[in-house]
Amino acid sequence: MENVMAINLEGSFVALVTPFNNDKVDELKIKKLVKWHIENGTKGIVACGTTGEAPTLSLEEQGSVISAAVEAAENKIDVIAGTGSNNTHHVIEATKQAERLGARGALIVCPYYNKPTQNGLYEHFKAVASSVALDIIVYNIPGRTSVNMEPATLASLSNDYKNIVGVKECSGSMDQVTSMIKACRPGFAVMAGDDSLTLPIIAMGGKGLISTAANIVPAQISELVKWSLAGDLDRARALHLKLFPLLKTLFIETNPGPVKEAMQIMGLIENSSLRLPMAAMDDANRKRLQSVLEEFGLAR
Repeated sequence: MENVMAINLEGSFVALVTPFNNDKVDELKIKKLVKWHIENGTKGIVACGTTGEAPTLSLEEQGSVISAAVEAAENKIDVIAGTGSNNTHHVIEATKQAERLGARGALIVCPYYNKPTQNGLYEHFKAVASSVALDIIVYNIPGRTSVNMEPATLASLSNDYKNIVGVKECSGSMDQVTSMIKACRPGFAVMAGDDSLTLPIIAMGGKGLISTAANIVPAQISELVKWSLAGDLDRARALHLKLFPLLKTLFIETNPGPVKEAMQIMGLIENSSLRLPMAAMDDANRKRLQSVLEEFGLAR
């Protein structure tokens, strides 16, 4: 199988929040946000990722989010669907659904809680990649999954399955990033998954960023990625240093709590409601977030 709508994994992709209205997926707001991202230079949308609270969405709700994003994107930007879980059969079902709904790719997290071996990780992604034509991006975030995709395992997957096209790398280890870039096949895209590591990862050969912060400052994140890719170190470094306090503040509590709260403060969404077991921000942290947003001129 060959995906005729392959993704160009280069640039700034937003890990889109999932807005809720009375605990229901707000499809109209999703469409509005996608159009706003198109206007602000975002290269692509990642729907139903960690920032999109995918673990608390039903398969039907995931379909609603993906459909809304694809419709609003109007083929102007790529839509990647988060379809990962710790159940391989479920991942295959969710990825096939995303393919039917018009997503251009699937972001698939390493299985959490199960703690598979490296062989288990390989077999998991092999099973999914063999079941769909869709481009697949591995999502390596050991802080959430308690398992790390090692560079050698990723290299084997990149060589053996051409529709495994990239990795969202969130280990925080620049040594691991370097090893992945060296080990994987030419053209394989190593994407930053931590906003504050965008510049160093692209400087090492990374292709872009899948961003939380782009939910609130998409134009600035797009510029940071553009200048980093162009090798314009002076401008990229200046913007990185300027944005750094904001990027770190968005993670003073577990994502997506702070970014949803920031979007409400900015008037981008009407409420910052989260699905349990995620809960509202601590008052002190909310005040800290408000203060930083005011410093950046983002508070409404």
